[in-house]
Amino acid sequence: MNQFNFPSQTAFYSGKVRDVYTIRDQYLVMVASNRISAFDVILPRPIPYKGQVLNQIAAYMLSNTKDICSNWLVDVPAPIVSIGHLCTPFKIEMVVRGNLVGHAWRTYQTGRILCGQVMPDGLKENDFFPVPLITPSTKAAAGHDEDISEAEIIAQGLATKDEWEVLKKYTFALFERGKSIAEKQGLILADTKYEFGKLDNQIVLMDEIHTPDSSRYFFAEGFEERQSKGERQLQLSKEFVREWLMANGFMGKEGQTVPEMSDEWISIISGRYIELYEKLIGEPFSPAEISDQETYDKVVASLHALP
Repeated sequence: MNQFNFPSQTAFYSGKVRDVYTIRDQYLVMVASNRISAFDVILPRPIPYKGQVLNQIAAYMLSNTKDICSNWLVDVPAPIVSIGHLCTPFKIEMVVRGNLVGHAWRTYQTGRILCGQVMPDGLKENDFFPVPLITPSTKAAAGHDEDISEAEIIAQGLATKDEWEVLKKYTFALFERGKSIAEKQGLILADTKYEFGKLDNQIVLMDEIHTPDSSRYFFAEGFEERQSKGERQLQLSKEFVREWLMANGFMGKEGQTVPEMSDEWISIISGRYIELYEKLIGEPFSPAEISDQETYDKVVASLHALP
């Protein structure tokens, strides 16, 4: 995918998986690439249709949560493109966890404190928390995000106490909606993250939500039985890519090399992303073959229609 140059473009940023264009210092054009990252490292080979999957899931989820919280999205002019308002971001990721999995489980094995909160005793990996936990992290400009507590967020001025209360309220409500959407499709939303910003002094939801890059889903069918037997849970998330990397000696640490990704493995990853789309949205995925020129033309037409 080539880099674009849109009319009235005032800035450009290439992130781990998306290219972000600022228009008139007022709007953002986010182009979802097929790049894939893990352990904060961009892996060497793209994943077919990944960008389209993530962009379309995010648009679906933003549309289905805007009654809870206003969001940044204005238009989705092309399968891999979202256009929305430029917001002033909170430098916090609102990570919310319904199950003891991933980073929370790794922390749990060495202690009970995560982001200043005490996790309950006696839980097994993947068990439900009695109530969901918000375990925020700082948004790092580069490198790894860092866990942070509510007290530290307020002390460092990353959010005022009043803003923090609103962020928490929105996070819990969005998570409940995400769990409800997933449940209807036979899935459990185990954990996810949200990013917020301010637009005209109002707190709004930004970025993608409830996608396999920002969330972890379990299959609900057989979940309790697998838990009781101590078996691994079936997941729909990017975790299987991380697990493969770890099994091949890569965790993003200095001196480590990304293992070679075969054509077959690339195809498997692509298939898993498409599977999650179809499972979560409940509709067949339609791969879009669209040229860079078509994408550019659709974005420009959308931008022209904006105030």
